[in-house]
Amino acid sequence: MDFAWSREQEELYTSVQTGVQRIDCTPDQVWTRTHWLQCGALNLLGLSVPENYGGKGYNALTTARAIEAFGHNCKDMGLVFSAAAHLFACAMPIADFGEEDLKNRLLPGLCKGTLIGANAITEEDAGSDIFAQKTSAVQEGETYILNGHKSYVSNGPVADVLVVYAVTNTAHGYLGLSGFVVEKDTPGMIVGQPFNKMGLTSTLACQISFHNCRIPLQNRLGHEGQGYQIFKRSMHWERSCLFASYIGLLEFQLEQSLAYTKKRVQFGRPLGKHQVIAHRLADMKLRLESARLLLYRACWLFDQGKASNLAISLSKLAVSEAAIQGGLDAIQIHGATGFAREHGIERMLRDAIPSTIFSGTSEIQRDIIASEVGL
Repeated sequence: MDFAWSREQEELYTSVQTGVQRIDCTPDQVWTRTHWLQCGALNLLGLSVPENYGGKGYNALTTARAIEAFGHNCKDMGLVFSAAAHLFACAMPIADFGEEDLKNRLLPGLCKGTLIGANAITEEDAGSDIFAQKTSAVQEGETYILNGHKSYVSNGPVADVLVVYAVTNTAHGYLGLSGFVVEKDTPGMIVGQPFNKMGLTSTLACQISFHNCRIPLQNRLGHEGQGYQIFKRSMHWERSCLFASYIGLLEFQLEQSLAYTKKRVQFGRPLGKHQVIAHRLADMKLRLESARLLLYRACWLFDQGKASNLAISLSKLAVSEAAIQGGLDAIQIHGATGFAREHGIERMLRDAIPSTIFSGTSEIQRDIIASEVGL
């Protein structure tokens, strides 16, 4: 197996690193449309969208490499998360399953940043158990009538385009779920107030309600009953490529911790020369490289069209849990400096904690892994 990056991939990584450093965003403050347009100008909002719709057409592995650079160099992990969620859970379902007219109308704007995308599947009583959702869509002539409530919709308060999942036939189980595109200002759609969150604070999230929303038939994604397949594929994109951003964060965190332990002197020698600290840094490096290899393998299998469910769950679990432990280690290494909010060390932990919840919890990933190994 060749572990070398191509020249194009290396140039992409470098250009993303350089470009995102120029985005003047402030962590813990909501990102703006200007920041979003800058992401669009850097092609970060359409990395994996086919070129004929305004994207770059990269495969999962190349896309993940770009997202890793984004996570490494961007000041605001919330902006990184918002952009990745927009791409993998909204733009890609439209690119993979939308009708041609829908793709031509929406994807160029989603790629350029003139439109903001969101995904709405979670409900108060249907999180990991997506088949417990109550939102319904009933066909009436050339429209569907949408009713229900979605919760924790990332980008929801500012979204122009939402991919929404609803039950179209309660008797058909997982074949009774369908996907729809709902556009901003659709009559009957009510956008709630943003939630307060402990991490990824610049990413606005809210509840969205639908009261007799009429959705054009052409805004359905794929066939009726294909919703679970659409959602599963979008999760393959998200669980592999989005989590590359946390690989970038882990690498930045390690670099920052190493630099600190070389200049900080305690008991007459640099902090990093104390074995207890050196071993903690070694463990941080081990988790980073292990998670990185799992993620790259998952992306490669996905690109090859090979069975990737197990690899993607292993990767998602390893990356997200490494991110939390890395955050704890960085705080411990920096001591009081790590605990003080003005230095930004503790924010990396706050931004890491939701990674074990969104895109399928760690418990769900372990269930998938257990099933894939025959349990």
